[in-house]
Amino acid sequence: MTLTQLTAFLTAFKLGSFTAAAAQLDTTQASISELVARLERHLGVRLFVRGSRRLVPTAAAHELRQHALQAVNALRAGQEAVRSLNALEGGTCTLGVLRNAAYYNLSDLVERFHRRHPLVKVRLVGLNSALVAHAVATGELEAGLVVLPVDDAGLSIKPLFPDEVVYASNRRLPQAGPVTIDEFAAAKLVLYDAYAGWRDPTRRQLLERAQLRGLRIDPAIEVEHVETALSLVSTGAADTIVCRAIAEGSTFPAGVHVTPFAEPLYDTIALVQRRDAYLSPATKRIAALAESAILAKMRRAAAARQTPG
Repeated sequence: MTLTQLTAFLTAFKLGSFTAAAAQLDTTQASISELVARLERHLGVRLFVRGSRRLVPTAAAHELRQHALQAVNALRAGQEAVRSLNALEGGTCTLGVLRNAAYYNLSDLVERFHRRHPLVKVRLVGLNSALVAHAVATGELEAGLVVLPVDDAGLSIKPLFPDEVVYASNRRLPQAGPVTIDEFAAAKLVLYDAYAGWRDPTRRQLLERAQLRGLRIDPAIEVEHVETALSLVSTGAADTIVCRAIAEGSTFPAGVHVTPFAEPLYDTIALVQRRDAYLSPATKRIAALAESAILAKMRRAAAARQTPG
């Protein structure tokens, strides 16, 4: 039993003629007759009595009609649902974003997307990059914005922009020169993203550098949010690390100084999705908006650093 057979049957039932049904469906009378005959053979019943002037539906045809209508309408509704998704007139998009998304001008991302596509539901999940990458790899999220490196098994990764990571302290002045990994390992530190811990991409880079020198990094304090860490830094309790986007933000604490590392350290922001996976039009669109927002932010910041004064 096929959709084409049911459509032919319903049209013939409504119009009372294979010839009229063929005209409406833009095919031949022989094709309609054959489709109905196949349906009759499949069901083992006769659906029409072929009269000289008009088809007469049998009791079996009357019984089948309502079910056939439901089946055909359900499939058409499914087609319309898919079309509305492709036209961004419905559905849900899911995107994971790095924990510090607000510092990359992503805080108004949902508002801008929803203004353009008000019928699309948005699920924006803010997590540490390691967790975002895992959620994308397992199919919980369609795509995500992350900081590299992340475990890339099963992922397609598109690097977007590097953001320098610097040392933040209210005691150590930039005039003391760049910070070495030896000095960093020996410092009293407060590190954030406590839940992700050493799965955090920035921490992973620092840990690898320390291990190559035979050093250990043992933070005195671990907290979940960068704002909490910076509050502690501003009191002199400990030092931390931040990316330039945070250090140059309007809410960065006065009196906290930033210094680059002797071997420059970068958070590379990237867009990830499952390899060979279908990305819904809505998620593809919001990911593109997020990408353009990040690139615009980083380019403006780079230009501002190059402008004297």
